Amino acid sequence: MAATFGGKSAEMMPPAVAERNTGFRVGGISPFGQRRRVRTALAQEALMQPYVIINGGKRGYLVRLAAADAIAVTGAITADLLA
Repeated sequence: MAATFGGKSAEMMPPAVAERNTGFRVGGISPFGQRRRVRTALAQEALMQPYVIINGGKRGYLVRLAAADAIAVTGAITADLLA
């Protein structure tokens, strides 16, 4: 993940910081409609699937859409993220 965004290391944001930056509660953080846009990456393998399922903004609320649509709406980049 770090290399994807041009960094040296990567780690999850502390929950309080993630909630403050995105406007969502942990467990419901979505790349859609964030208070401050957090950069988003999608595994390139997702493009081979008919759709992806992404958190819609609260716990238990999921959105199913084509990977290309997810990229277009969120501004996500695709990268080799799977080990």
